[in-house]
Amino acid sequence: MCVGVPAKVLERDEFTAKVDVLGSQMTVGILLVPDVQVGDYVLVHAGQALQIVDEMFAVVSIEEWRKLVDGTHS
Repeated sequence: MCVGVPAKVLERDEFTAKVDVLGSQMTVGILLVPDVQVGDYVLVHAGQALQIVDEMFAVVSIEEWRKLVDGTHS
């Protein structure tokens, strides 16, 4: 099973971007989303941004991930 996590793009260069994933910053590849911009949300899996996602989708998904991490998901 593959699980993607939404992340907000903080910085980018030609081939990578610094993103925020649930409060942690990491660098991911952006070869599959060459048009991504700072402030966009992307779906990240295995160190690669797979696609740009809608902000509303990302915000709702991040909230669900936080519930899972905090153990408050019912």
